[in-house]
Amino acid sequence: MEWLFTLVGVILAIPTGYILKILTSDEIKYGRFYFKSIAIASVIFAILSILLPLDAVLKKSLFFGFMFMAIVSFISWK
Repeated sequence: MEWLFTLVGVILAIPTGYILKILTSDEIKYGRFYFKSIAIASVIFAILSILLPLDAVLKKSLFFGFMFMAIVSFISWK
């Protein structure tokens, strides 16, 4: 059941990214490099969080947190 809540949380990154893209269109023009950097770094850290020998709850929290940031910044960047 907890996987369902985390999956819904990550799916909510999609409308969050579109809302951020609409509300901050002027800032995104100048910060496109930073959004790209955040998206790439978040994917790398999400992969690293799975590979590190951590507690299962911490591992899942880090992975889904980084994936949320990656999805939001990727949608805002495009």
